[in-house]
Amino acid sequence: MARGSARKAEGGARPARRALSRFLLEEGIVSSDVLIAALALRHRMGGRLEARIAGRTNDRDRLARGLARYHGLSLLDPLRDPPLPGLVDMVDPAFCLREALLPWRRLGAATMVLTARPEEFENHRPMLERTYGPVIAAYAEPEAIEAALLALCGQELARRAEGRVSPSLSCRQWSPARYRPLFLLTGIALLIACVTWPTVLLTAVTLAVTFMLAAVVGLKALAAAAGFHNELPTSAALPPSQFPIVSILVALHREADIAPRLVARLSRLEYPRDRLEVLLVVEEHDRLTREALAAADLPGWMRVVAVPHGTVKTKPRALNHALDQCRGSIVGVYDAEDAPDPDQITRVVQRFHASPAETVCLQGRLDFYNPKTNGIARCFTMEYASWFRLILPGYDRLRLAVPLGGTTLFFRREALAALGGWDAWNVTEDADLGLRLARRGWRTEVIDTVTEEEACCRALPWVRQRSRWIKGYMMTWGAHMRDPQQLWQDLGPWRFIGVQIQFLGSATQNLFAPVLWSLWPIAFGYWHPIVDVLPHPWILAMTALFVSTQAIDLTIAAIALRRSRHPFSPIWLPVLMFYHMMAVPAAWKALWEVMTRPFYWDKTTHGLFG
Repeated sequence: MARGSARKAEGGARPARRALSRFLLEEGIVSSDVLIAALALRHRMGGRLEARIAGRTNDRDRLARGLARYHGLSLLDPLRDPPLPGLVDMVDPAFCLREALLPWRRLGAATMVLTARPEEFENHRPMLERTYGPVIAAYAEPEAIEAALLALCGQELARRAEGRVSPSLSCRQWSPARYRPLFLLTGIALLIACVTWPTVLLTAVTLAVTFMLAAVVGLKALAAAAGFHNELPTSAALPPSQFPIVSILVALHREADIAPRLVARLSRLEYPRDRLEVLLVVEEHDRLTREALAAADLPGWMRVVAVPHGTVKTKPRALNHALDQCRGSIVGVYDAEDAPDPDQITRVVQRFHASPAETVCLQGRLDFYNPKTNGIARCFTMEYASWFRLILPGYDRLRLAVPLGGTTLFFRREALAALGGWDAWNVTEDADLGLRLARRGWRTEVIDTVTEEEACCRALPWVRQRSRWIKGYMMTWGAHMRDPQQLWQDLGPWRFIGVQIQFLGSATQNLFAPVLWSLWPIAFGYWHPIVDVLPHPWILAMTALFVSTQAIDLTIAAIALRRSRHPFSPIWLPVLMFYHMMAVPAAWKALWEVMTRPFYWDKTTHGLFG
């Protein structure tokens, strides 16, 4: 596009108060067909008229010139004529991205500031003039402003997104090389013990794992009992006229196929559009996803946020980058394949309004829209029902730390910012955030609203997904246990013990489950090495414990399944015992990656079954 560095658009002063649509049509900048289609789309989905036209015209250069003329501004291209380094550093680049502003050049005593929203420029003039002195507005296309800002400030924005959480609580301090000698020595010691005292070693490991099994299942049963009672309904005390702005973050990475379905599902949300914004957060170089979103006719309350390239490429890093660009006092998180209840945002707003200030996070329930695809999907549905309908509510009522799910999360913006957002280096950023909330003395509540998502129901992808979750639990436990005394002081004895069971216990159970499986033949009268070491009453007690833990697991699943949206025959309940076996290779994969690739995000592909 041929544009002068600071040339005035033809026509100089802004035309008389013609509507933008009429101006563009009468000046021959757009055809009547394009204008009618754009106006119809804006009426149906909201948004800026110029953005609707830009998606339908083949001559965007002409449109840009026309918009500059309409507003009586110079037209500039910051990609051809880059801004003066240092000017953007005087303001927050995240603010510039959010408001489509770019401080460009000094012109004598004045500073020229590019804007893609000229009608909003006067709102920002007081702040800009306090920073730069006299300012002059010029027009630039929004994509050009974003690209120029990322080129100029991308590294700083990436560093900010990666380092928001305190180093003492972040996984970024984890160095596999530092711990490899310890792992190696431990492995050698176990190998020597296995050769020298195999029965003693097996007995010791069995007793330790049995003790942890009793603790894990005991806490699960206690939580399920506490979570059995339904929550009291929240009275709708806040009138719609007082609803706050809610910002929803959706991190997308290589999700080109699911983008149109995501837009359709989120469009079912019934919250007032002028108080809702959805930020579709995409990696800067994820060209396919960005092109798919550009072709999806996004509603006016949805916008794409590009994440600059950085050291790691994780969902929490993307969320941190987008957090600074939110306008809402409540921030929510969805995944790409999510289908939330239409009234979900309204329920969240009313619940926050009715809750005390210490409640800073609401966790919605998760379910699946493909629960009967195959046996894995059915078992996953039972597992999710147990977790979100009984166990998590129970953790809340027992005042334990609540390991958050990765989606259908809603936060009070101020509290989330005070925590430093998400740990960009943690591959289960949700569970870590729940623990950091608890350490601050804040509370997470489970709210009775459902988001359906896609069950990962193929064996190898399931193992990869579960290994990421288990790895995150391991690293979260390691990060917070750097200073056990401080963790004890922050949480208190009850929640400290709970964290050991929730994080360390669940990881060790998955790692050493085969040790417990080897004991099942004892129940049928077969010999096992520990029979020669442990007293017979101990063997009977352990056998009873194994049987009772399975019974507790199946009972919790049966109760939770009756409460879910997809009840099916209880004949599938025993299959859960075999389903959980897949977590063993996932756990060992997780442990290997903790030692080799701690920050690797093993991505789950979405959109295959819905």
